Amino acid sequence: MLSRVADAIYWMSRYVERAENVARFADVSLNLALDMPSGAPEPWAALVAVTGDDAFFARAYGEPTRENVLRFLTFDREYPSSVLSCLRAARENARTVREIISSEMWEQVNKAYLLVREASSLSSCLEAPHEFLAAVKEASHLFVGTTYLPLPLDGRQHQMCIGQSFERADKTSRILDVKDFVPGPAGSGYEELAWSALLKSASALEMYRKRHGVIVPARVLEFLVLDRRFPRSLRYCISKAERSLQAIVGATLEGRESKAERALGRLRAELEFATVDDVLARGLHAYMDAMQEKLNEVGEAVWATFVAVQPEDDEAPRSAAAQ
Repeated sequence: MLSRVADAIYWMSRYVERAENVARFADVSLNLALDMPSGAPEPWAALVAVTGDDAFFARAYGEPTRENVLRFLTFDREYPSSVLSCLRAARENARTVREIISSEMWEQVNKAYLLVREASSLSSCLEAPHEFLAAVKEASHLFVGTTYLPLPLDGRQHQMCIGQSFERADKTSRILDVKDFVPGPAGSGYEELAWSALLKSASALEMYRKRHGVIVPARVLEFLVLDRRFPRSLRYCISKAERSLQAIVGATLEGRESKAERALGRLRAELEFATVDDVLARGLHAYMDAMQEKLNEVGEAVWATFVAVQPEDDEAPRSAAAQ
């Protein structure tokens, strides 16, 4: 597969996944704000913190009010991780590889972008955003469905799988990281509400309840970080990305071990042999902060291996001018 095609497919998948995640976070926060006990903090500042773009938000909007945060996350054209910007970027990447992806995939990502662009001009979408956010999530699910039916299991699907898995792992680590900074009033039932909202943000509450029943923070951490069967846990996402990466490596590098494969293998092994006590002993914020750095390193290694032009028998990428 050409490097430009691999890059476009990878980012198309990541941006669609990111748009869905942002829509889900916003929807969960709206519901959480309604259930908050007296004295509990508003969820809007924490929602901005999940993005890691607090400084960008502060410069553009100032106070993290409900309206400001929702506009920032949904329709801000300057913010690259808003729902509108993500689907615009996904559509642009899809447009550059229309001859590679299926017509159903192109139609679905185009429809999703046009849906959000049209909604951005309607003030009612921010006044009563639940229906709009549900439509964004549904559009993302439809896009994922179109990627599995028409395409053969080849490099295209594996690149999309890697992009989707990295994005899911990143967002799961971020919502766990932010939980460490949002204290609530003692004895108010806020803690259970907050942990339940965290699970909802990862589409995990129903599965967790079926598996464990009562909300116990240590079990929630174990479920979202180390569970081998839940599709949004860090361990599952990294293991799935590694399997796809190995399939691509076997098809393109003729058995040579790549920098990306080594980096992802180390991260998968760390999660495979970790325990929830390891996470708690290090501290949730420190562990998740380190996890985000490692995910970034693996992403750079994937880019260097499959996107940057490689000299013969040398993994170092050439300069941008040589590509």
